[in-house]
Amino acid sequence: MSFKYLAPVVAVAGRVAAQSCSAATTTIQNQGDASGLAACTTFSGSVAIATGTTDNIQLNGVRAITGDLVANNVSEITSISADSLERIGGSFSLMTCEILSNLNFPQLNEVDQIEWEGLPGLQGLSFTNKVQKAGVVSIVNTYLSSLEGIDLQVADEINIQNNGYLDDITMQLGNVSESLRIYANGRNVSATFPNLQWGKSIEINNASTISMPSLASVNNSLLFGSNFFESLRLPNLTDVGATLAISGNEAVTNISFPQLTTVGGGLSIQNNTKLADVSAFPELETVGGALDMYGDAIDTADFPKLNDVRGAFNLQSNQNLDEACSEFQQYKDNSVIKGSFTCRGEEEDPEGQGSDKPEGTSTGNAGSGSNGGNGGSDSAASTLKITGATGILGVVAVLFGLL
Repeated sequence: MSFKYLAPVVAVAGRVAAQSCSAATTTIQNQGDASGLAACTTFSGSVAIATGTTDNIQLNGVRAITGDLVANNVSEITSISADSLERIGGSFSLMTCEILSNLNFPQLNEVDQIEWEGLPGLQGLSFTNKVQKAGVVSIVNTYLSSLEGIDLQVADEINIQNNGYLDDITMQLGNVSESLRIYANGRNVSATFPNLQWGKSIEINNASTISMPSLASVNNSLLFGSNFFESLRLPNLTDVGATLAISGNEAVTNISFPQLTTVGGGLSIQNNTKLADVSAFPELETVGGALDMYGDAIDTADFPKLNDVRGAFNLQSNQNLDEACSEFQQYKDNSVIKGSFTCRGEEEDPEGQGSDKPEGTSTGNAGSGSNGGNGGSDSAASTLKITGATGILGVVAVLFGLL
């Protein structure tokens, strides 16, 4: 995000507190300018560190900045600190500061937005009091190994991506009102949210451990792609409003969703190389879109309480699926499955195919048994596309059902 600063731009050096405590934007050229703010308990306005600044900046004495604190494209700064700063009312923006290696904000507790990007020298944080309140947090392309010092209780948006050395993301977060997105960080990154109960949208990729034991509800989509974990367990999740996708997780052998009853969109379990048993949903009753499962290892699939699949059904594997296909054929015959039906075992190249259309709106024919027919020649593929080396979840196509 870019910031446009309006006149007047006020030079700070030599000003008394009454003159320097309020300005649209104050620009700091050097430490002398920063020292001029020391008498200000609260600075009403924004503080910007000039691009040509070479001094290490200490904003000592200031307890609150009502606007933004910004250092963008400051290529020669190595340290920014503020011994008393507790609150930033706007954005804490650090963009393309190549050698910035020290952030020392021991009292900082509340920020409206954290926007950090392009900080290859930043390896740790000195945030003793911890940031617990923030609306938006976006941390991209840093060398941070952990987010120690950022322990949010509530947030609107969290975006943590492309931090190649990051191996620990732990927060006491209770809810996320918009989105939680974690991907393309260190291969051994652990994403731990012990108190997270609700989120609007959650997407986690490229993690070695995911722990969300309290998660009960997700309003929109819940996506897990190209992770390295062996087990995924969400013991208290009861409903997902849109798509639930578990795709391309090459090491996973066990998934468990023991309380999940409703998926409002599609349920997609795809290309999880070692996952043999997809009977992870003993209480699942409703899938509002397609139920799409395929992978080389799948040999067991059982959904004992399933009573409404409003989109297509697709189950394909290299393994024998005679028993599973027989069971799901009964669901099709009894109109539990409303869309097209495909169930095939011993497939050389299992693939996703399905439609979000109820039967009668597609020209496809439902198949039967382990050699079921195609899913409809004109139906769109129900696929989760994973693009690039980072495994970022790309396009989720046709996983929603009747709206």
